[in-house]
Amino acid sequence: MRALMHHTFGEPADVLTLVEQETDEPGPGEVRIRTALAAIHNHDLWTVRGTYGYRPEVPARSGTEAVGVIDAVGPDVQGLRVGQRVSSAGAFGVWAESFIARAAALVPVPDEVSDETAAQWISMPFSALSLVDSLGAEEGDWIVQNAANGAVGRLVVPFAAARGIRVLGLVRRSAAVDELTAAGIADVVATDSADWQERAAEIIGDATVRAAVDSVGGQAAGDLVSLLSDAGTLVVFGSMGEPNLSLPTGDIIFRQLTVRGFWGSRVSKDMDTATRTRLMGELVTRISSGEVSLPVEEIFPAAEIADAVRANARAGRAGKVLLRF
Repeated sequence: MRALMHHTFGEPADVLTLVEQETDEPGPGEVRIRTALAAIHNHDLWTVRGTYGYRPEVPARSGTEAVGVIDAVGPDVQGLRVGQRVSSAGAFGVWAESFIARAAALVPVPDEVSDETAAQWISMPFSALSLVDSLGAEEGDWIVQNAANGAVGRLVVPFAAARGIRVLGLVRRSAAVDELTAAGIADVVATDSADWQERAAEIIGDATVRAAVDSVGGQAAGDLVSLLSDAGTLVVFGSMGEPNLSLPTGDIIFRQLTVRGFWGSRVSKDMDTATRTRLMGELVTRISSGEVSLPVEEIFPAAEIADAVRANARAGRAGKVLLRF
């Protein structure tokens, strides 16, 4: 069995190599999955760089979300069988020809869902749906988000629209506005325009901006605060630009704003069963019906991981980069 491994932290294109390993056997409550496709997420690459909250002991495998077929079942596993197609976003090290996962964390894949969709439909989509569900926004409210052209940013829009919530998206390039318009996403403002704040205020009007979602950091977070209504909430989702936030203290104090974090893995782990079942049911329904689409930018053989990482960083990328094993 071959797996992508890194023996040190650094730029993923330079440190990841495909190596031979012994095939593991599943333990109690576990299954082994023969990988078909695996997604490349930014948090996967940050982990390899050593800049994410989780730093595995090296040498280490990589990757957190994949679709494949069960080829071995451990003791005490119920409801799953050899030959069944499943998705996993709860196992670490899925960038491999096979991997071990907890049976309870797997999602069976319906026949009508393609491998390309199933390889990416839990981590980012479920995080986006859980995020929208947690914001406390009501029908008629607005939420504002930066990095609106990213995977989560694109997904937030349909999940919010289904609840009657409007979304104003901020992007850093004017060209990204056209990209999102072509994808059917309106109400987007580019912050490289001198009058972007006036344009944003014009779009929102007198409506309530209940929450703002920051995925960039630095001054971009402060820009979101300027658009929040009193008693609104800034949710820190990521830090694509800078690791620290630049926030106006006066606004937070006198407008009674709340600042909190959102880490999808922690939120999913702490979520009660009823909420998880409800949200996963909504997710499967909206994706299976085509209401929510999960485009693929390109698929690379695992041996071409360096090219795949470079493709993932390409400006204007509209879909996920996947690895084939």
